[in-house]
Amino acid sequence: MSVNIKTEQELVGQNVPAVVFHTRQGDAWVDVSTDDLFKGKKVVVFSLPGAFTPTCSSTHLPRYNELAKQFFARGIDSILCVSVNDTFVMNAWLKDQEAENITAVPDGNGEFTRGMGMLVGKEGLGFGDRSWRYSMLVNDGKIEKMFIEPVKEGDPFEVSDADTMIKYIDPNWKDQDSITLFTKPGCPFCAKAKALLKEKGLSYEEIVLGKDATVTSVRAITGKTSVPQVFIGGKHIGGSDELAAYLK
Repeated sequence: MSVNIKTEQELVGQNVPAVVFHTRQGDAWVDVSTDDLFKGKKVVVFSLPGAFTPTCSSTHLPRYNELAKQFFARGIDSILCVSVNDTFVMNAWLKDQEAENITAVPDGNGEFTRGMGMLVGKEGLGFGDRSWRYSMLVNDGKIEKMFIEPVKEGDPFEVSDADTMIKYIDPNWKDQDSITLFTKPGCPFCAKAKALLKEKGLSYEEIVLGKDATVTSVRAITGKTSVPQVFIGGKHIGGSDELAAYLK
């Protein structure tokens, strides 16, 4: 692996590279410029070696998607994921990850990544040229802050994560406990539970029975077959009435 990347000191205060990205939206080709993505906006960017790769899929992308609404509440207009992949691969990956809060930026030719000074050779993995892993905060096209992974063997993932970025934006930020609901389509008590969480401004993950899991899964985990079943911070809360009592 050959690594020769720019430093934070070299990049902060500079404008992002002027590049046109060739994207596929539905059945049409749509060219998107860096002005379209950055001009007049406050944007968080995270860049990674490749779609569908282990760390990128298990941690890097999902956590940014999970915290997206908290970023937006703190004045961030959009969250961009940049990778040296074509638009079809990036679109398929975000769909597979259900990362609806993230905008995919397919830097297939590596032009943006090269302009950032972050293009590295990963020939040993058969990847060719890819992006070094980093994140940045961009204000109206100007780089305000960089978190660049340290140069070492392997695929370091220590500073470009979503938690580090949001703590930079808001030093007082504290993570909420993860919330998961098992639900069924058309269930009024499930709708009540989701409404209670939304009223409190709490984000949650919904596992829909028949789509993501079965009643057997609920019984195995909770000993119950009714829905909703709510978990907060690893603790089983119960149904909608128990959730209402808990939130009080």
